[in-house]
Amino acid sequence: MYLMDELRKSAPLPDTGGIGEQLREISTLSNLFQKHVGRSLSVNDTDLSAMEHLMKEGPLSPSDLARHLEISTAATTVVVDRLAALGHVHREPHAHDRRKVVVVPSPASAQAAFETLIPMLAGISGVASRLSESDRETVERFLADVIAVYSAAIPARN
Repeated sequence: MYLMDELRKSAPLPDTGGIGEQLREISTLSNLFQKHVGRSLSVNDTDLSAMEHLMKEGPLSPSDLARHLEISTAATTVVVDRLAALGHVHREPHAHDRRKVVVVPSPASAQAAFETLIPMLAGISGVASRLSESDRETVERFLADVIAVYSAAIPARN
């Protein structure tokens, strides 16, 4: 924390106490866990993000996927080609427009991703289940407020 200590001397940060440290640790661990999931599927961060969008949204056209990923359609073609080569997705004709294709996630890959997530999700569920109803409501309000702070700090996207 050497540089952070020096920066704090010149412009003190608001004191968040242990909560701020714990939120930073959760953020760090979340990033590490995302990389773990990507490694388990043999994909990079962008490819994993594409898979997440496809698993949440269902089949998407390459241009819709590009918008979700905020990358060019040419870059999306490369992402889809990599995922298809690994068997994570396939292309099929659009249901209503024969000129278009959609990218469809592989059920086996979605299952593999889910199996990697289950232990972490079960652990969080266990922690949450030990909270009283009142404590759960307090934590939910706090997390909603933190999400709102993060959301407000991100410039609006077009």
